[in-house]
Amino acid sequence: MDWSVVRGLSSKLLLAGAGALLLYWTISAVKLVISARGINPLLKQFFNQIASGRVDAAYLLTTKSYRQHVNRQQFIRFLAGLQLNKYRNLKSGRPRIQEGQIMLTVKLKSDAKEELPLDFTFVKLEDNWRVERINRLDS
Repeated sequence: MDWSVVRGLSSKLLLAGAGALLLYWTISAVKLVISARGINPLLKQFFNQIASGRVDAAYLLTTKSYRQHVNRQQFIRFLAGLQLNKYRNLKSGRPRIQEGQIMLTVKLKSDAKEELPLDFTFVKLEDNWRVERINRLDS
C-alpha cells in the first residue's frame, strides 16, 4: 500500500514539474519574440544600406558606444574585409537575451554555398533597436 502511494505521488510531482517547465519555456519564448520585434527590419535596413553604398547610413544604425570604439574608417575596413558582395541570402538564427541585449547569429550565404557567420548584439534605445556589436565568427 505504501508503495502505491509513493508511486502515485511521484508521478504527480513529475507531471507538475514538467508542466512548470513547459510553462516557463512558453513564457520565455513569448517574452523573447515580443522583445525581439523590430530586429529583423533593422537587419534588413542595415544590409540594404550597405548594398546601396550608403555605408554612413548603416554606420548610423549602430549605437553611440559602438561608434566611440569603432570609427567610420574602421567600420568601412571591417565591411570591406567581409566581402559582402559575394553573398546573396541571409539566414538569422535564434535570438538570445542577456542583460537587456539581444544576440543574434546571422549567416550570409553565397551562390557558391559559402557561409559567413556574423554575431550581432542589439540594444534598444528609446523605442528603436540599434547594433551594439558585430563580430565575424570563424567557421
